[in-house]
Amino acid sequence: MRAAGYGTGVAMIIIASSMWSTMGVCIRALQPMDTWQILFWRSVGMIPVLSAFIWWRSGTGPVTALRGIGLVGIFGALGLVAAFGGGIHALQTLPLANAVFLFSATPFLTALLGRAILGEKVRPMTWAAILIAAFGIWRMIGGMSITDGAAIGTLSALASALGFSIFTVTLRYGHARDSLPNVILGAVFAMIVAAAVLISQGQPIAASPYSTLGAIALGAFVLGLGLAIFTLGSRTVPASEISLFGLFEVMLAPVWAWLLLSEIPERIVLEGGALILVAVVLNALTGARQSAANPA
Repeated sequence: MRAAGYGTGVAMIIIASSMWSTMGVCIRALQPMDTWQILFWRSVGMIPVLSAFIWWRSGTGPVTALRGIGLVGIFGALGLVAAFGGGIHALQTLPLANAVFLFSATPFLTALLGRAILGEKVRPMTWAAILIAAFGIWRMIGGMSITDGAAIGTLSALASALGFSIFTVTLRYGHARDSLPNVILGAVFAMIVAAAVLISQGQPIAASPYSTLGAIALGAFVLGLGLAIFTLGSRTVPASEISLFGLFEVMLAPVWAWLLLSEIPERIVLEGGALILVAVVLNALTGARQSAANPA
């Protein structure tokens, strides 16, 4: 039987996913900010929101929570630097539909890493979903107009997906009960890396006041608040269903791009993206069925 808060949990996950779906158009609005400037200031906005949420939920400060992360958690937080930075660069350089469809490869990369590092068994239907998703990615990349910018943007999107996969696997390896302290550490690392890159390039860390405040607000409200809402919602929703409801982010992002940026995805991108979405839904539905058949 589902928990009494199941419906509320689903609503929270959909709300968080819908908030994250606006990330692409928000980042485009911050241009001409550099990728590293956005990464720095978005992290600045995210850290206090997540810290306050941890304090409200557990009664302990973020410093106390960070002490228990360990070496594996540190490695996972470094994976978030690639996830955050690669995601921003991909959204800046690729059509938004291309970027978010490529981000959808994350659960399959996680399954492969989990198999290689943790020895986790991969279900036959997950293997099938991985093959379908890989074919979808191949279709998208094969049909794209390959320029230097598009190639780097595609690699950035895949690096972002891989970074999130590394983060997820480290959480499993360390048996972490709460991922938010690791996310905060990832944001701190992102600030350090972004500042180091900007200084080495002779670029200012801050941009215009409007852009800087916009990036901070993006981190605080879209990403940070979205994570808090998602965390609360995920308590009462099975993991296999979370990935399904999380698809609102992937489905809505191209709609915002069309409405606000007049971006219309190429047909082959939609075909490849549809294959990836089919793979995600197939994997989630079969996982939910197996969980129902074998309850803990």
